[in-house]
Amino acid sequence: MKVTFPHMGHMHICLKALLEYLDIEVIVPPMPSKKTMTLGTQHSPEFACLPLKINMGNFIEAYELGADTVIMAGGIGPCRFGYYAQVQREILQDLGYNMKMVILEPPEKHISELLVKIRQLTNRSWFDVIKAIRFAWYKARAVDEVERRVHYLRPRELEQGRADEVFKTSLNWINDARSKKELDEMVKKAMSAFDRVPADNNRKPLRIGIVGEIYVMLEPFVNLDVEGHLGKLGVEVDRSIYLSEWINDHLFMGLIKIKGSKLAREYAPPYVNHFVGGHGQETIGSTILYARENYDGVIQVQPFSCMPEIVAESILPTVSKDYGIPTFTLIVDEHSGDAGVVTRLEAFVDLLERKKENAAASQVNAANELSAVNKG
Repeated sequence: MKVTFPHMGHMHICLKALLEYLDIEVIVPPMPSKKTMTLGTQHSPEFACLPLKINMGNFIEAYELGADTVIMAGGIGPCRFGYYAQVQREILQDLGYNMKMVILEPPEKHISELLVKIRQLTNRSWFDVIKAIRFAWYKARAVDEVERRVHYLRPRELEQGRADEVFKTSLNWINDARSKKELDEMVKKAMSAFDRVPADNNRKPLRIGIVGEIYVMLEPFVNLDVEGHLGKLGVEVDRSIYLSEWINDHLFMGLIKIKGSKLAREYAPPYVNHFVGGHGQETIGSTILYARENYDGVIQVQPFSCMPEIVAESILPTVSKDYGIPTFTLIVDEHSGDAGVVTRLEAFVDLLERKKENAAASQVNAANELSAVNKG
């Protein structure tokens, strides 16, 4: 058995760790590329979500490398993500690709349902399965830690690109770690490398929160590296959901108590009072949280025709007005290009900079007027 899975940001690092810990042969598909998108788009329904098409490209490329089993997450609610695995299985069969599909559905009652699914792939003991999941979880947390660090450094580094070089190297170190002890050493090594990046820590850049559909948020190829472009524009970004938080919320039933989407959902009412599928509630709740934390703006990212995010998008103008935080929605599909996205990001950043300058000028004028009154 040779197992593969779809890419979603850096999820391949923790999934590979999980499977290899259980002595399962892993075929990591090539990183998403134009070839991946072309293959997926060619063999997927025209009006399917972009993530489904990229997933299909991942599976086809992995099959060409010898994969015969696919691990795919399932889903619930109005979002079409819950149908992905079934649709993809039918497409693969129609193409003549004999690939077994193992679907990791969100547990309905207890995390043991997830353990049962994973153990179907191996003859190892339950104890080994639990240890493998724990090790994969540690890797997801490590990835999130270095991601947050590079988000901080990009707008402050004195030599553009240095932080990204360290980031890529750090991901390789995390990927190669074979034990928790070694992983901790690699994270410490990564943080030391980040500390050596020349940076102006006194700089106070614009801060923008990224919200929206989880796949588009996490996969830089699909979102056209919105985080990297914003960093080059001198913006510090923060995502509403990181990889470990999605795993905890989607597969672990929130068993691990960390800051994440469950907190954001609590802030969605009265704008969104119930589950609308995907991360629609989190998009609204996170925007409110970013406004309360005095972020300069929020960017919503979503694939074309994503129903939960369309619901959120229709509500965002009201939230923006009520909380005084500018918002911008970036919709992507297979036709999206870097040039158009960069131009729109530059325009949004310019708007935020002018808003910040005007606010600062107003404060100075108010202070001068108060001083004049006091002297009078």
